[in-house]
Amino acid sequence: MAVRERDPARTRRTVLDAATRVVAEKGAGVSIDTIARAAGVSKGGLLHHFRSRDELILALAEDMLEQFAAMVHAAVDPADRAEGRLLRGYVRASFDAIRDETSPAEHVAMTAAVVNVPGVSELMRRDKQRWEEFFAADGLDLQRILVIQRATDGASIAGLYEGGHQHQELAYMRELLLAMTYASTPFADVQQPADWSWPSVSTDVE
Repeated sequence: MAVRERDPARTRRTVLDAATRVVAEKGAGVSIDTIARAAGVSKGGLLHHFRSRDELILALAEDMLEQFAAMVHAAVDPADRAEGRLLRGYVRASFDAIRDETSPAEHVAMTAAVVNVPGVSELMRRDKQRWEEFFAADGLDLQRILVIQRATDGASIAGLYEGGHQHQELAYMRELLLAMTYASTPFADVQQPADWSWPSVSTDVE
């Protein structure tokens, strides 16, 4: 039996949480009815908040990105004023998420499921640019940003191809990457490609 929809914000949150689970399991082609049942709301109630499946999937992708951004900012040490503080928050938040074995798998499944929905690729492109601008303002050398961010992202999904995560290795890698953020020099004398450049720092980045 569907729950009564008295709190719009709570209903929206319930639908997004249910959609995350269902889309990760069944793909972006899952029906609105299936998502509504999983959320315990009526189909009409769901459509009151999201006018179509594509609109819901787009909101779901945006919510996933915003939740991660909130985790990163929450993981930044308020007392840390050294260069690289945001990248350290990124490393901490990412490795904290890995501790929940289902999170990386769900994230990968979600991304694969929603990437072809209209608007999602553009949303992810803008999010990538936002992080590049944030990190450009973080004060570290570009080489360090690239290596540390990509290594962190890779650690998040490595367990999917290795039959699970080795937690002692992850703990060591986490501390290793964090330590790398406290130096600002380049890793190697490798010239940046002429046809690629790091984004300029946005005036909106704090």
